[in-house]
Amino acid sequence: METTHDYFMVSLKLLGALGLLIFGMKMMSEALQKMAGPQLRHILAKMTTNRLTGMLTGTLVTSAVQSSSATTVMTVSFVSAGLLTLSQAISVIMGANIGTTLTAWIMSLGYNVDLTNVVFPAFFFGMILIYKKKHRYVGDFLFGIAFMFLSLVMLSSGGKELDLAHNQAVVDFFASFDINSHLTILAFLAIGTIITCIVQSSAAVMAITILLCSTGVLPIYLGIALVMGENIGTTATANLAALGANTQARRAALAHLLFNVFGVIWVLCVFYPFVDMVCSLVGYDPSMAGQTERLPVVLAMFHTCFNVTNTALLIGLIPQMERVVCWLLPEKPQPGQEKLRLKYIEGSLMQTPEIAVLQAQKETAHFAQRVHQMFGMVRELMDQKDDKAFVHLFSQIEHQEDLTDSMELEIARFLEKVSENHLSDETKTKVRQMLREVGELESIGDACYNLARTMRRQRESGKELTAQQRQKLTELMTLCDDALLQMNTIMSGHRQEHDIRETYRIENEINQMRQQLKNDNIRAVDSHEYDYAVGTIFTDFVNECEKLGDYVVNVVQARFGK
Repeated sequence: METTHDYFMVSLKLLGALGLLIFGMKMMSEALQKMAGPQLRHILAKMTTNRLTGMLTGTLVTSAVQSSSATTVMTVSFVSAGLLTLSQAISVIMGANIGTTLTAWIMSLGYNVDLTNVVFPAFFFGMILIYKKKHRYVGDFLFGIAFMFLSLVMLSSGGKELDLAHNQAVVDFFASFDINSHLTILAFLAIGTIITCIVQSSAAVMAITILLCSTGVLPIYLGIALVMGENIGTTATANLAALGANTQARRAALAHLLFNVFGVIWVLCVFYPFVDMVCSLVGYDPSMAGQTERLPVVLAMFHTCFNVTNTALLIGLIPQMERVVCWLLPEKPQPGQEKLRLKYIEGSLMQTPEIAVLQAQKETAHFAQRVHQMFGMVRELMDQKDDKAFVHLFSQIEHQEDLTDSMELEIARFLEKVSENHLSDETKTKVRQMLREVGELESIGDACYNLARTMRRQRESGKELTAQQRQKLTELMTLCDDALLQMNTIMSGHRQEHDIRETYRIENEINQMRQQLKNDNIRAVDSHEYDYAVGTIFTDFVNECEKLGDYVVNVVQARFGK
């Protein structure tokens, strides 16, 4: 009875250690991403000029953030946001698989080196830095490392306390499996895949495998089968994240799955010779009992050899992989009237606040392009003579106005979700600016719709503007178009590359022209050049154009943080 109680308490300790391991790695990864969020964006966006640099970038970023899932989801987000091509993303994902092997080496270190000398100083200095708000992310990083190392110490000591090597029932259970059968290897591969999919942490499965192998009860062949399953299971995170994303993002996630499945297939074909080769590299003989202290190193070495060899085999076949995933996931045409589908924002992909903010910036820039296109439709409506074509174009503008309302709400909701995270002061400022931008962009959409309604009212009343009024109104709308064009140039680029004074210059011209046209209109009505009703419609046009110009200035000021 006492023995059962001991096993129960040690099992609880091991479960707690696994939870601490996952939490520590998550904390460390998130702290690094917050410290280097903008730099990670620039690294991933700029250092992927070819397959080799893309692969090296994925390796370095994953080694830094200690999470292949974080790198992969980040990469899928970039594909969704149009910052990376599919072929660039595939090379980064290959590198991420190599980078994640560092985790296995750190874990094997935990079973061969006493890490307690590192744990407590890391906790102490981490606590000091967290209270110093300027360096709180460094403190979070140290706490994450401390939790991770502490969990490894607990797993190692817990494994020794369990003493499974002397538990005959456990020994007999694992001995009942035929390690020379491919069916057994496939069964353990499936178990590793399923467990990784459930716990959403390849590190946790690796820790369990190392624990079982280090006690001597789990043969190395079965342990390696679990590691292979973990390689497939870890792809579930990116594929789940990409479910609600656009086609390109889903293709990138699928490429990750195909990459690892291909690797597992070729390893299964040469399983025993390949494992024996890996064992010989670290001086371990699978046929001999004992030597359990070398088993964590064997697992780490296999993980590295597997991913490095798989990448070497496939890095030259990236174009072919791209064609395969495009064939498996073809682009589906959108039938019927356009429905709202945000181009860059995908709610399920919000893994890192900094990446989410980047997606929102791209979506806001796309929003600005849409309202500019809407204004182009309004200008076309003004010159439309055919009644049927007028009604059709007006209904399109009306639909676009509904879409701008929806876009404002969707982007704002997305930014509210981002705000729920712990953000840096710079990121908080960006979120506030974008909330202001989308509100003003929606107002531009309202102004476009109001201009279209005024045109419809004029058409229904049978009142015609004079040739001079039409000419002046065309000049005013051209100025508004210039303002929108300048706004889009600023929204699509880096603000330091542009000058806000050009926007102010166009706005001044719009204001001066509005005042002149209002004065001319009063004089023309007084001198009976046209009736008051025509003058009112013309004034409505002029006022709405001037409002549109004001909204454009507000967007640009928000972009410049003014």
